[in-house]
Order: sequence, then structure tokens, then C-alpha cells
Amino acid sequence: MSNATRTAIFAAIIAAAAPGAYAQTRAVPETHTAVTSHIIQSDEIRASQMIGSSVYDVQNRDIGNVKDLVLNKDGAVDVVVLDVGSFLGMGGKYVAIPISDIKTDNNRLTLDRTKEQLQAMASYELENKDTGAGTSTSPTTGVPLGR
Repeated sequence: MSNATRTAIFAAIIAAAAPGAYAQTRAVPETHTAVTSHIIQSDEIRASQMIGSSVYDVQNRDIGNVKDLVLNKDGAVDVVVLDVGSFLGMGGKYVAIPISDIKTDNNRLTLDRTKEQLQAMASYELENKDTGAGTSTSPTTGVPLGR
């Protein structure tokens, strides 16, 4: 048998086996959830709309602004960081509120707490100098989001 014939037979075997190999690979791994809707829903809010928005108490008083959203290692929003008590960017502090405590009412963010209650809460630091968390560079330890 010549080299050309052997090469042709080998190429035919590879070509015949290739579709089976492709059929066994998954387009979406089982650990990922597919997006089922391709438009924002009425019970959803974009992070870009939330950050910088005022938050109001139940008496319709402005009690702070959303400074940031903090994600947990699974990629879900863990806390909403509010800037409370500041005037022109001075004198305030950041506090962390569970995302479940923030409600939407007539396209506004509301919270069932007073400004005084928020100011009495412990300050929340957006950066951890010991671990590097919260900085623009990656922390030295940790796992990728969503895993």
C-alpha cells in the first residue's frame, strides 16, 4: 500500500469520526443558565440607572444616593452602598444595605429607614487595603465571578 493510499484512508477515518466528536460537545455547559428573555423586564432595574440615584424614605425625604453595587463571588448583588449625610461630596459616609431592602416606587428607589438611622449605621469601606478587594487591580486571592 502506498503512502498516498494510507494518507487517504487516514483522512477518511478522521473525517468520519469528526462529526461524532462535535456532536458530543455541549454548546452551553450545564452549570450556566441560559438567558430566557431578551428585553429588560418590568421588575428589573439596570445598575447604570441605579448608581447615582437618590433614595427616599417612606415620608418621601431624600435620605442618600446609591454610590455602588457590590457583587458576591457568584455575581449576584450582595449589598447596595449608599452615600448618606454628604453635602457637595463632603462630610458623608458610605453604608451598606441589603439589596432586598431597596424597593422601587414610581420609578424611584425607596428604603424603610430614616436618614438618622442610616447615619447611625457603621461605615462601609469600598476598598480593603489588606486584600486589595475593591480596587481596580485584582485581589491576590479569590475566584472568578460566577463560578
